[in-house]
Parts: sequence; C-alpha cells; structure tokens
Amino acid sequence: MKISVSFTLWLLLGAVSAKESNDYQLPFPEDIYAALREMTASMFQLKADMRLLQRETQEQVAQLKTEVDKLKQQLQVRQIAFSASLMDGGQEATIGPYPTTPTLIFKHIITNIGNAYNPNSGVFTAPVRGAYNFEWTVAAHGDGSHASAAWLVRNSEHIFIAYEHETVGFMSSSNGATVLLEVGDVVFVRLAGNCRVYDNVNHHTTFSGSLLFPM
Repeated sequence: MKISVSFTLWLLLGAVSAKESNDYQLPFPEDIYAALREMTASMFQLKADMRLLQRETQEQVAQLKTEVDKLKQQLQVRQIAFSASLMDGGQEATIGPYPTTPTLIFKHIITNIGNAYNPNSGVFTAPVRGAYNFEWTVAAHGDGSHASAAWLVRNSEHIFIAYEHETVGFMSSSNGATVLLEVGDVVFVRLAGNCRVYDNVNHHTTFSGSLLFPM
C-alpha cells in the first residue's frame, strides 16, 4: 500500500514538472539572434530607402527650381516696351539741319520695360526673335527751308519715314511700323538729311516700341 501511494505521488510530481517546463520554456538563443539579424537588416534597408527618397526629393526640388527660373526668364524677356521723348529735364532744343544723318537720342524715358532701349545711344536692341511695333513722331517750327523728318532704321535699312514740311507755324508728323527682328537686331530713329526736329517740355518728338509676340 505504501509503495503504491509513493508511486502515484511521483507520477503527479513528474506531470506538474513537465507542464511547468512547457509553460515557462524560453526561446533558443539561435532564434533571438536570427530575429536581431532580421531587424538590423530591415533598419539598414529603411535607412537606405530614406536616403534614396531624400536624394530624389532634393533632385526634384532642384529641377523644379530650374524650371521656375527658366519660366521667369522667358516671362521677363517677353515683357518688352519703351517710350521716350527727345529732350530731358524740361529742356528746349532744335536739332539740325545737318548734312549728315545722326541717330536721334531720346533721353526722357517714360517706360523701359526689359531695358532693351538704350537712352545713351538711342538704340533699341531686340532681346528675342519676334514681331515688334514701333512709333515715332517728329516736330519743328516751319521756316520755309527745312522739313521735319526722321527715318525708322532696322540695322542699316531705312524702313519708313515721318516727314512734314511747312513754310510757317508749327509742324509735326508721325509714322509706325511692325517689323520682324532677330535676336541682336537694332532699331533706331535717324534724322533725315538737311532736316530738323524740335522738342521741349511738352515732348513733341517721341519714339516708342514694344514686343507684340515672340516667334
């Protein structure tokens, strides 16, 4: 009887020990190392992906900035317009007549968007290929001997002339032209030979131009 009870207790203790061993069994070191290696590899891959994404984002931002700068430059080069009169600061003067044909320098600047007109030389230089419109007016006091006249010149080609001849009184004439210009072409107003022009604070003699559209 004593032997039977002892054997039963031994079986019960063995069963409890086996259950506790299964409940509290820890993973093997090999499994932990494998998990750590997998996590480390994932972290390295994540860092590499983040660096790649950051580099691609920076490249996209730089490319976008370049495109914006190009658009700004294109917009600026398409905004071309100027208007000026001959005399500046309320001065009064009659220019001519001369045996030569000098370039008229319009010094009183009203508008010079794009800075294509040079008030020091009187020359407009085309910054972009396109169709441009120009207008000019010349005036003078009639003396019976000399007309008031000036040519619109493209490079060395005389385009149109504004001309008026009166024996007495005040005279003026105007003209206009639309011309195709290549980049670097120049346009200016040239006093006609043996003619004269007059200007004062009222700005009678003027020169204007603008880009209609690029081509």
